[in-house]
Amino acid sequence: MAYFRKRSGAWEASIEKKGFPRISRTFDSKAEAEAWAKVTESEMVRGVFVSRTEAENTTLSEALDRYLREVSVLKKSHRTEKIYAGTWKKSFGPRSIASISSTDIAKYRDARLKEVSENMVRLELALLSHLFTIAIKEWGMTGLINPVMQIRKPKLPPGRDRRLLPGELDRIISASGSSVLPDIARFAVETGMRQAEIAGMIWDMVDLKKRTVTLLVTKNGEKRIVPLSTEAIRILSGLVRRIDGKVWGITSHAVSVAYRRAVSRARSAYEKECEEKGTKPDSAFLVDLTFHDLRHEATSRFFEKGFNPMEVSAITGHKTLQMLKRYTHLKAEDLAERLK
Repeated sequence: MAYFRKRSGAWEASIEKKGFPRISRTFDSKAEAEAWAKVTESEMVRGVFVSRTEAENTTLSEALDRYLREVSVLKKSHRTEKIYAGTWKKSFGPRSIASISSTDIAKYRDARLKEVSENMVRLELALLSHLFTIAIKEWGMTGLINPVMQIRKPKLPPGRDRRLLPGELDRIISASGSSVLPDIARFAVETGMRQAEIAGMIWDMVDLKKRTVTLLVTKNGEKRIVPLSTEAIRILSGLVRRIDGKVWGITSHAVSVAYRRAVSRARSAYEKECEEKGTKPDSAFLVDLTFHDLRHEATSRFFEKGFNPMEVSAITGHKTLQMLKRYTHLKAEDLAERLK
């Protein structure tokens, strides 16, 4: 039999039935409490009831803390997932993990999309979804339902198609004001390596005779051996060897900051030149450029040199053709030349 009482502005529903443990849950309204009780009693009668006691007695904050300790700590994305977990705690922390419905998650998704990007929301949802999966499969919360699996995920925006325009890289390098950024930028275009991979290089990874860089730790967690072009070898051969064994001696974050500043200075210089000449600046020149676009550019150039998808993926480390396609933007006019 179900009992209902109002406590501190919320409605508590309790069910006592012979042969089953007493269970109770708290809801925002009496209608929700009555609906839950009706479904639960029906499950008991039909013999399909599964106790959700542990899930109902575990708050989302508690579950997230356990997930961070036992699961997330083993991932390279642990620091980022701690941020996502903090966002979920702020929204639903005190509530039991069992009380969170697909409607709640859908409302969160819609509100969050007004604040951050679609990809950020997808990553936050992925964390919560995996938490529920772990809770169900490994923590014994068998009566739990994963609400994230029941909602629509935000669509990813189209992949960037920004490629370097003629003269952009030279102007960025000239405006860098850095002793290492010019070589790093050129090296990125030659190898297609990620920013963090380049910044983390040490000389023990480099074999100038075999013309390779061996990356033991990559974004996808697999070892990768990157072949070096003649220009890449020239760049590395011209560097002064540091005592600490690092190739560049600069952090990934510092590379980002230096590159953004170089792009900004290069654009300002370009606009000034146009003003002096009395010409209108190209609105796309030296605009909307990130360091990661150098990886896009390198990947496209590999295809233009005639490498096939398997060869390019071996160089860049992309695990699927779909991901490789997102980073590859061939020029239609170049493809047209090959059709003659």
